[in-house]
Amino acid sequence: MTTTPSTPVDELSYEAARDELVRVVQELESGGASLEQSLALWERGNALADRCEQWLQGAKARLDAARAAGSASTDAAEA
Repeated sequence: MTTTPSTPVDELSYEAARDELVRVVQELESGGASLEQSLALWERGNALADRCEQWLQGAKARLDAARAAGSASTDAAEA
């Protein structure tokens, strides 16, 4: 899925948000943007970083739940 800066951040997959964040950082580091463009890039980058964090926290919660379920079934089998 190719994304554009107009794609709402909350609709992006982890991979799309991460890839766009990399592009935003590269553009900011290049130093060619005006102050207004830099601020817009920073705001977009911050939103993208937050989106990536949401995905990672969700994945961690799913892993924790799966581990807990696996542990509970192991404990029940041993009892």
